[in-house]
Amino acid sequence: MAYMKPFQLKQGDTVGVVAPASPPNLENLRRGIQFLTKLGLTVKVGKNVAQRNGYLAGSDQERLEDLHQMFLDKEVKAIICACGGYGTARIAAKIDYKMIQNNPKIFWGYSDITFLHTALRQEAGLVTFHGPMLGSDIGREDTHPLSKVSFFQLFQPLPLSYTEELSPLEVLVNGTASGPLVGGNLSLLVSTLGTRFEIDTKDKLLFIEEVNEEPRVIDRMLNQLYMAGKLSAAAGILIGDFHECLPRNLSLTLDEVIDHYLKLAKKPAIKGLQIGHCNPHIAIPLGAQATLDTVEKSIIIEPGIK
Repeated sequence: MAYMKPFQLKQGDTVGVVAPASPPNLENLRRGIQFLTKLGLTVKVGKNVAQRNGYLAGSDQERLEDLHQMFLDKEVKAIICACGGYGTARIAAKIDYKMIQNNPKIFWGYSDITFLHTALRQEAGLVTFHGPMLGSDIGREDTHPLSKVSFFQLFQPLPLSYTEELSPLEVLVNGTASGPLVGGNLSLLVSTLGTRFEIDTKDKLLFIEEVNEEPRVIDRMLNQLYMAGKLSAAAGILIGDFHECLPRNLSLTLDEVIDHYLKLAKKPAIKGLQIGHCNPHIAIPLGAQATLDTVEKSIIIEPGIK
């Protein structure tokens, strides 16, 4: 199926900032907002972004309220997440997806935001963007320029070509595959299983990334995805950055774990994408049509905007 693409941004547009998961580093967030203003955008910050409720950025209702308000606000043309952490799954069942379907706009984030990407695509039919966030990425003083360049795809509907010009790529299973691009953080994808938001991978290009998990934990999660039929149902599989996913004791290597499950799935697969908890972090539109070619070592992705 074809998912709805939001309208592109232009100079002077207003973008909203929300924290639907954990509270952001406010100093980094301030610098991230300055980056958006330098792009010629006006920034509107959700009223609950600075709230703190343990590991959550305010109560579930406060975080839900900010998200709803930004989609309802006619001035706001894009919604950028401040950071990830944990909490989006707690509000997913309470979101008004019909309202969002009637007010489609750019939605941008990653990590814990993966749950919202999956929910917004499958419940509202919206293309969303897996990309670096303001407080956890863009506002850091060591942010790579390529992470910032990723935002330019919101201003002009041009296809994204990921080749070895961006990073070395390794083919795990040969072949070509096409389909809507779906996925995100592995932990969050696994957490959708058995819920109404269970990730649909059938005939799609599945992208996965992870951070700070041992190879044995990656093994458990990939095994669960495999047994649930999610790897075999995919048209192809893309492996992003598995940042600091190192063994602490006697262990299989991360490469051994990933290679095992991708070869079991027997679908065209490639790894080495600089997408995820890495620096640089290349943004991609989830729900957009994409093509993987292991001979060319390329992934071509249609624009995520119109």
